[in-house]
Amino acid sequence: MSLPAHFPAMNLPCLCSRVRRTARRVSQIYDRHLEPYGLTISQFGVLAQIRIGGSPSIGELAERIVMDPTTLTRSLRPLQQRGLIALTPDARDRRTRRLALTEAGLAAFQVAQPGWAAAQHEVSSALGEEASKTLVFHLDEALVRLSPP
Repeated sequence: MSLPAHFPAMNLPCLCSRVRRTARRVSQIYDRHLEPYGLTISQFGVLAQIRIGGSPSIGELAERIVMDPTTLTRSLRPLQQRGLIALTPDARDRRTRRLALTEAGLAAFQVAQPGWAAAQHEVSSALGEEASKTLVFHLDEALVRLSPP
């Protein structure tokens, strides 16, 4: 398979550049499908992680999604302002804040599921089923190998 002319050939393959460009393209597809539901893929992903995470702290969620806690805090503000998530002090450590989906947040997540599924289908179809499974395997493996000890 050859790349289109607008993809410049590089003498030194920069993995970071390729991963970031691909991630941006995939994110654009998911964002397009989630836009009618008022969410971006980043916001949808945060809602999903909070939903399955049992009221994680900001630090725990940041670690789970491999994001800086300060950046995550900024990303949470729009969700909090829309009433989709709640930040409450931890019962044991008042300095720690716990995240939870509100009823509106759970509803927004559930309503947006068809948008996420359509994006998932578009990306999987474009890559092919076998290539999609292989990509997921290799991405998960890379994340484990690149994680700090």
